[in-house]
Amino acid sequence: MTTTIFLKKFGTMLISRPAGREVWLAAQAYSLPEGTDSVVVDFAEVVVLSPSWADEFLTPLRERFGEENVKLQNTENLSVQATLRSLGIGGF
Repeated sequence: MTTTIFLKKFGTMLISRPAGREVWLAAQAYSLPEGTDSVVVDFAEVVVLSPSWADEFLTPLRERFGEENVKLQNTENLSVQATLRSLGIGGF
């Protein structure tokens, strides 16, 4: 089963390491139901994404499901692209 996580539910300015960690913990409890084997992360409406926030959320997500099972969509925002590039994620 594929689950989509809409990051806009956690805010449009995703900027601190503690906030990223908190979202990761919340996602595990509430956004990733049993049976999830792949995840789509939707960046629609995210205005700012910092490397520290993304590292706390995306790194453990990719470790849990595998890089090939975590897809990213709506990554056109330059802040999102720069952050993904700095983390070596998504081919940016």
